[in-house]
Amino acid sequence: MADPLGRDFLFCKFCGAMMCSESNYIVCPLCKFKRNIEEVADRKISYTITAEDIRRELGISLFDQIKADKGDDKLQLSKVKRTCEKCQNLEMYYTTRQTRSADEGQTTYYTCPRCGHKCTES
Repeated sequence: MADPLGRDFLFCKFCGAMMCSESNYIVCPLCKFKRNIEEVADRKISYTITAEDIRRELGISLFDQIKADKGDDKLQLSKVKRTCEKCQNLEMYYTTRQTRSADEGQTTYYTCPRCGHKCTES
């Protein structure tokens, strides 16, 4: 099966392992299949990386970037009765995230809708 992105020349046709270069050939390290290096010498690979790819790789959620604004009708963040340490507002928005191993609790992130103060609770 050919690679839809055109990178199939990097891999062995028979076993799928990545080919390695040796003198005038590229060789499969598993089954020892050889191809002439001139077949792949001028081939180029290009990648497109999106912001979503970077967020996924780093484990950053879109919810971490959203400001808890009063006039935000598009997204409803969960509210909790918790006093802001900075401005003494009685309600705060919160999100949770599993930042440690699965047998430990979640980390809760609080954001004050009035002053924007942020705090966490593990």
